[in-house]
This record gives sequence, structure tokens and C-alpha cells, in this order.
Amino acid sequence: MLLCIDIGNTNTVLATFEGEKLVHSWRVKTEARSTADELGLMFRGLLAADNVQITGVAACSTVPMALRNLRTMLTRYYGGLPAVILEPGIRTGVQLAIDNPKEVGSDRVANTLAAYTLYGGPSIVVDFGTSTNFDVVSARGEYLGGPLAPGIEISVDALAARAAQLRKVELVRPPRVIGKNTVECLQSGVIYGFAGQVDGLVRRITAELGGEVAAVVATGGLATVVLDDCATITHHEPMLTLIGLRLIFERNS
Repeated sequence: MLLCIDIGNTNTVLATFEGEKLVHSWRVKTEARSTADELGLMFRGLLAADNVQITGVAACSTVPMALRNLRTMLTRYYGGLPAVILEPGIRTGVQLAIDNPKEVGSDRVANTLAAYTLYGGPSIVVDFGTSTNFDVVSARGEYLGGPLAPGIEISVDALAARAAQLRKVELVRPPRVIGKNTVECLQSGVIYGFAGQVDGLVRRITAELGGEVAAVVATGGLATVVLDDCATITHHEPMLTLIGLRLIFERNS
């Protein structure tokens, strides 16, 4: 099986694929300072629990320190297996139609390839993670850029830290928009506020693309928080980045 690893700022997501079929998936907290041996033990423990036999590895990371330790871990624990780390020089088939291609996060490249392969273009990926990323894909599968906004949890943490009488609340949909207590008011602002932000940006992006898109795809660990209240989202694929890594591995193996 192919093991795909996406190390983000907050969470690390792993999945195994047998051909195109996703077989297992895990989500763990990212610890940027975890050593190569700690990463190796964690990954081996997860795989051993489901008796998974790995034949190749594809990985990407937006955390430089974690990426360095990941390289060491792959050499030490999976050195005999073919491995692809998504970085400049790797064949992706995605043209980066922006000012400075070196600035593009590897996860955005993987999202672009997966979205175009699954849904065609033009399309928009909304990745709900530490930040909320909008990845815009052209009709020819090019990465065109896209807005970056503070993520849901970052915004909630900042509000609780900076406002004396406010606190962190559970990220669930409140019964009404007009909150009747502090908890409901915060939940309303977060859930409906972020849904409105997503819909507003998607509509503006769609207009710039000519008024029509093939798909608006939600992904990322926090997508389910606002998914039901986003009118513009047409598809939900939580493993989009890992599907992109699988496709990139196939292009480079």
C-alpha cells in the first residue's frame, strides 16, 4: 500500500491507498519538534495497529522543521521503499501561474492536482486548516493563486485572548443567529461569520473566473464546522490533499 503523509501546522494527516482506493486514514497533532525517531515510532505504531504493509511513501509539509525530521525518518525507517516528497523539482503536472512559484505551499499544489483530476476546472478548493486557503484552479488545471484568511480556531483563540469577558467556546452551530447569551453570540459570529466569508470570497472568485466553476470543494480538518452553512460549497473531500499526493507519487514513480 502507498502511505501518504500531509504534515500541516496544526495536524498531521496520514492515509494508505491500494490503487485509487483509500484504505486507512489517521489524524494526529503536529509536533514540529518531534524527532525523526519519534515520528518513526508513531507512524509504525499506527500502521501496525491495522497490520498495514507499506510499499511506497508520498509526503508534503508546510512546516520546515517537521519536513527536515520527516526526511530523516523516511531514510531511517523506510529507506528501502520508493518515496516522493512534494517540493520544487517534483513532477506534478500543475503549472503555477503566479508571481513567485517558490512561495506556493506544497499542500496547495496537491489540492490543485486532486481537484482538477476529480472535478475538472475551473474549480475552487477551500481548505479549512490553521488558515483558510482558497486554491483557484483554471480550466486547464493551472494553479492561479487564491486568498488566505485566518483560520477558524486561530480567530477564536485570538478573540478569547484579547477580550477580557470572552472565552473559547465549542465550535457548534447555535440555534439562532441572534444569540441570547455570550456562548450563542460567539458561536453565531464564528459559524455564520465564516460561512459568509467563504460564500463572499467564492462568489468574487467565480466572477473573476468568468461567472461559472465546475466545483467548489471543501477540505481540511475544520471544514465540517461551517460546511452546512456554506451555500457555495458543492463537494466535500476531506482527503483531497492526500489524493493529490497519491497522484503525484504515480507521476514520479
